[in-house]
Amino acid sequence: MRALNSLRWKIALTTTLVCCTVAAALGIAVHNVVARQVVGEVRKDVDRELEHALGHYEYGTAHGDVHAALDPPGLPGPLRDLVARGRTGTMVGTYQGKPVMWGAAPADRQALAVWIPYENTRARLRDLDTAILASSALAAGVVALAGLFLANRISRSLTATAAVARRISAGDLDARVGFPAGDDAPGTHRSRDEVRDVARALDSMAASLQERLEAEKRFTADVAHELRTPLTGSLAAAALLPEGRPKEMIEDRLRALHLLTEDLLEISRLDSGVERADLAQVELGRAVRRAVAGSRLAAEVRVVRDVVVLTDRRRLERILVNLLVNAHKHGRPPVEVTVDGPVVVIHDHGSGYPAELIEQGPQRFRTGDPGRGRGHGLGLTIAVGQAAVLEIALGFSNAPDGGALTTLRLPVGRLPEGS
Repeated sequence: MRALNSLRWKIALTTTLVCCTVAAALGIAVHNVVARQVVGEVRKDVDRELEHALGHYEYGTAHGDVHAALDPPGLPGPLRDLVARGRTGTMVGTYQGKPVMWGAAPADRQALAVWIPYENTRARLRDLDTAILASSALAAGVVALAGLFLANRISRSLTATAAVARRISAGDLDARVGFPAGDDAPGTHRSRDEVRDVARALDSMAASLQERLEAEKRFTADVAHELRTPLTGSLAAAALLPEGRPKEMIEDRLRALHLLTEDLLEISRLDSGVERADLAQVELGRAVRRAVAGSRLAAEVRVVRDVVVLTDRRRLERILVNLLVNAHKHGRPPVEVTVDGPVVVIHDHGSGYPAELIEQGPQRFRTGDPGRGRGHGLGLTIAVGQAAVLEIALGFSNAPDGGALTTLRLPVGRLPEGS
């Protein structure tokens, strides 16, 4: 059923339907024209025979033709009534069980009738209808095949374009449709191809988007890198200040700026795709307890079912710590961490994630609802990037009873031999 809903079948069926409609209209028109001509010839013959029979009757001589008679018993009633009103007419009927064309005229208050066999005329009309139907079916089949071929070409182009668009949406900015551009050389004339135009517009958009993102990544990395050295020096200089509240405030702000710089550098590395995981088999429950303990944040860890997963322990701890920091900063205690097989769920009891974050995912320098607290929105962004490196499915939702739910689904597998 889905195949019939595809564009190629819609175009083919529409083309076939139009062809059948046109063929039917032309067939009816041809049938009417030819039938009128053929029947008209037979009517002329009947009129000639009837005139000849009336001449013989007027002069009282025998007609000499067995196909003429006064008030024959097989004369159709409508034609007999027409003659009774003093008029002459013809019509198709039967005589002795065979189809004939009747002709009748008044003769001394009687109906003088003649008839001509009509079987051959009917056979000619049937042959004509058969030829029209065969020609229409042949034309519809040829047009349907041509329409299916054309629709298949259009559909393949659109399918390729849609596949590239999905790859770009998934983050593969190197994806291109790659239609050849040789036909568009200056001085060449080519009919307009809208599908090709759409594909090239998509390629152009992807190239432009890739350039802008690459420029943004380079800018972010350059800024973070250039800030790292003066910030390190500023932190060292601040340590030489006399003890007191001003020193604490300066060191606090410098540490925050230093952490922001490190986060930006980490994001730039994740964006560049150079990060590679150091995979090992890890007991998930133990790793989660270790990450929670290392974060020094209050959280209740519950292991329903432990399992060995294939992951990078350091990156996994980075993800868990970022999620715990986010839960404490924007949610409310208690924060619960549940391990059930390869699935880890972090549940806080705050106001939950904003709808925009659930639908679109974390955005840099955006924390959703201003009431959820301060922050740069980089913690969740880094968690998503590290999860992609580890092939962890990371989902954000809200619990039915309130609070934010963050779900991690880790891959389970074994290291290759010799690793």
